[in-house]
Amino acid sequence: MYELKMGLLLYTCVLMALLTLLYRTSSVARYYLKFIFFGISSCLLASAPIPLMLRRPRDPRNGLIPAHGIRLACRLIGVTTSLEGHENIVKDSGCVILMNHQSMLDLLILAELWPALDNCTVISKKEILYFQPFGLAAWLWGTIFIDRVKREHAQAAVNKTGETIRTRKARVLMFPEGTRNNKETLLRFKKGAFHVALASKCPIQPVVVNRYRFLGKHRFDDGHLRIKILPPISTEGYTVENMQELMDKTYKIMAQEVEVLTKEVDVGKKKKD
Repeated sequence: MYELKMGLLLYTCVLMALLTLLYRTSSVARYYLKFIFFGISSCLLASAPIPLMLRRPRDPRNGLIPAHGIRLACRLIGVTTSLEGHENIVKDSGCVILMNHQSMLDLLILAELWPALDNCTVISKKEILYFQPFGLAAWLWGTIFIDRVKREHAQAAVNKTGETIRTRKARVLMFPEGTRNNKETLLRFKKGAFHVALASKCPIQPVVVNRYRFLGKHRFDDGHLRIKILPPISTEGYTVENMQELMDKTYKIMAQEVEVLTKEVDVGKKKKD
């Protein structure tokens, strides 16, 4: 038994030394190791507080502990954040928060916004519910699951979400691009988020983040993310018939702000270098 324990200890030490060497000398290894660490730690940090969450199921406050843990985990892999625009946060009303979508690291953006904006929730595809124990944790902090295959179910969920936002003054976080996008320009916005906004009869709260310049093909350097909460956009006077005007207006505002924010971060980095 003693020899077995010593063997396991030696194996662990050799493995850790090898991983450390690869992390320091290989950008490809560093890329995969950082993402693996982020993925595993996010799942663990989200799931570990489940016993505490069971005391108040479907409560957005259940997401505060995982959010704090994810922020700490990201600092360990060299990603820091700053949050601006607190003065623009919608008061005394629910809202639909729209963000540009770039990477799985966007989970960090949610982790920053969750404690800053009261009564937050997210909309997710139903399949996430079956990814346990993360699915249970997501349900416990109030995630709204939509069945994308069955259109009538999705529309019912949109109507229910709109009612939740209006009556509970909830803040629903959504990615209007619908998929990850690391290009210089935003993808064309999908209609789902705007259907929710119109169903809720509440304002849209745009949030933008600078481009992840520290990420590339097999490259994951240290980096800083500036998150900016923009002034709300009223949905008053808009209906399904003229919803495209609202989409175009929101797209223009967010696209311009992403470009400005990214340029400012790029300039600041060059000055430091």
